[in-house]
Amino acid sequence: MKQRFTHLLYLAVALGLIYLAACAAPSPPAEIKPPPPSPVEVQVQPEKPEPPPEELPQFPLTIVDDLGRTVQIAELPQRIVSLAPSNTEIIYALGLEDRLVGTTDYCDYPEAAKSKPRVSGYSTPNLEKVVSVQPELILAEAIHEKTVLPALENLKLTVIVMSAKSLDTVLNDIKLVGQVNGKSQAAATLVDSLNARIQAIVSKTDTLTPEQRVKVLYVVWHDPIWTMGRETFINDLIWESGGVNIFADDFEKSRVVSLEAIIQKNPQVILVSGMGTTGDLIYKNIMKETRLSGVDAMRNNRIYKISDANLIERPGPRIVDGLEEVAKLLHPEIFGTAK
Repeated sequence: MKQRFTHLLYLAVALGLIYLAACAAPSPPAEIKPPPPSPVEVQVQPEKPEPPPEELPQFPLTIVDDLGRTVQIAELPQRIVSLAPSNTEIIYALGLEDRLVGTTDYCDYPEAAKSKPRVSGYSTPNLEKVVSVQPELILAEAIHEKTVLPALENLKLTVIVMSAKSLDTVLNDIKLVGQVNGKSQAAATLVDSLNARIQAIVSKTDTLTPEQRVKVLYVVWHDPIWTMGRETFINDLIWESGGVNIFADDFEKSRVVSLEAIIQKNPQVILVSGMGTTGDLIYKNIMKETRLSGVDAMRNNRIYKISDANLIERPGPRIVDGLEEVAKLLHPEIFGTAK
């Protein structure tokens, strides 16, 4: 009996120790979170520097436009009318769209430009509509020189005419629009960016020998064949892309050329450009012109349609996109193939 009691006593003591151990055991630790990093460890992203503030020119401001006209800008324009799609693209690129109160039926880039009031066709502005939007500055194009410009001047409206005959003129026009609208810094930044892209092309084509430069025919219509000569930004674009315009030495601006003249000059590449669906029409007609079957461009299947005519025919910021595309078409061995 005493031995049994002793066993029960040991069992009770053992159970008690187990109970105490269980009670004394620590509860599962709470989720341990790392301490916040010390200020030294915090990586602070450097803030982007603010662009330099625009400095307004002194008004009245006198400038000379592309036609050599002296134009006085009385004060900072707040209401701008664009009479050319290229001018509209410059306005948007410089952040001046809030001041744009009138455009043409063909101003379609960027997308937001489509919602602006239309006051003009391509060469035929509606003077009544132009006057109704009370413009303080009108950006016109050389095509308006003989027709619309005199009427606008008679109405005492301030008009700057763009007439881009070279890539340099395109860049200078961007600067001019920036200058008269208090956006010189934005214009300089944009032009520097475009120039860098141009130089990236030219640095590789400047070293080409005359034999390595591709002979190019640029076609803007097929019946009859219409092309560009020198004193055009298209001619510049072809040259800086590593080509040579086969009619650069024959005439200025644009002109109809004969099939005989094309055959004699034997282009190695034919570039086709046309607004909208006309590009497809021109391309198909050139491709089936049997009288050109002997020229190198036809024999080597080097007839190309520009992906978007606006890239190469509008003298605005996207002209450099056109330059890059043409460089790939002329020299895929240097620049890769165009998409």
